[in-house]
Amino acid sequence: MRILTFLFLSSVICLFAASCRRDNPPANNSQSNASANKNTVNANNVNSNISSPSSSPIVGAPPVYTYEIVNTFKHDSSSFTEGLFFQDGFLYESAGREEKSDLRKVDLNTGAVKQRRKMDAKYFGEGTTALNGKIYQLTWQDGKCFVYDFNTFEPLSILTYNGEGWGLTHDGTNLIMSDGSHQIKFIDPTNFRVIRTISVFNNGKPQMRLNELEYIKGEIWANIWHSDEEAILGKENYIVRLDPKDGKILGWIDLKGISQDDVERDEENTLNGIAYDAVNDRIFVTGKQWRKLFEIKVKPKA
Repeated sequence: MRILTFLFLSSVICLFAASCRRDNPPANNSQSNASANKNTVNANNVNSNISSPSSSPIVGAPPVYTYEIVNTFKHDSSSFTEGLFFQDGFLYESAGREEKSDLRKVDLNTGAVKQRRKMDAKYFGEGTTALNGKIYQLTWQDGKCFVYDFNTFEPLSILTYNGEGWGLTHDGTNLIMSDGSHQIKFIDPTNFRVIRTISVFNNGKPQMRLNELEYIKGEIWANIWHSDEEAILGKENYIVRLDPKDGKILGWIDLKGISQDDVERDEENTLNGIAYDAVNDRIFVTGKQWRKLFEIKVKPKA
C-alpha cells in the first residue's frame, strides 16, 4: 500500500513541475530574443530612405506614408515610362507606345540617354528588369518578353506568356509580373512559366490596375494606374506596398502633387516608375512623359 501511495504522489509532483515549465518559459531566452529583435529593427532603420511597417501584425487600415524630395533630376518628357530600374550607377527605362517604344540606359545626373535599343514599331513596350546578366522587357498585348544581354542590349531570346504585360521586377530568383489586374505572378526567368500567383485585396475588394513594380527590401511596391479614379482607389498618385508572400497590403505611399505640372499637361501623364538603388538606399520615382525624376524619402504621414 505504501508503495502505491508513493508512486501516486510522485506522479502528481511530476505533473505539477511539467505544468510550471510550460507556463513559465526561461526568462533568459525571452530577454535574448527581445534584444535580438530590437537590434534588427534598429539596423534596418539606420540612414534609411524607407519607413518600414511595424513588425507587429497590421491591425485596422494599413499605414499611409508621404514623401520628402531629396533630389530632382532631368527626365525625357517624350518617354512614356512603362518600366524603370537602377543598376550599376545608371537608370534603365522602358518607354511605351507603338512606334515609340524602346529600352534605354540613362545617366541619372544629366538625363542623357547613353544606350538605346528600339523595339519594332508594332510593339508597345512595358515593364523591364535585369536578372542574372540579362534584361527582360515586356510587351503590352503581344504576349512577348524580349530578353537582351545586359551590357550590349543585343537580343538573346523571346519568351512568351498569356494575357497582358504591365509591370516587371524580380526578387533575386524569380521575375515578378503584373498584368493590370489585382494579381501578381512569380515567373521562372528561364521559360516564363508561372510558379505562383498572389492576389491583392483592399477592404475585401480586388485592387485592380497594379502596374509598374519594384522589389524593395523584401516588399513589392506597385504603382496603381490612374489611382485617382473613384472606381480604382480615388486617390491621386498612390503606390501600394505589398507582402510578396501573400499579397497583403503593408502600406500606401501618397505622392499627390509631386509633379503637378506634368499631370496637368496630359491626363495620361500618370505616376509610373519606381527604381531602387540598393547600394546607396535611394528611391527614385517618375511618370509617363514627366520632365523630372525625383529621389524621395518615404516617411509616415502625419
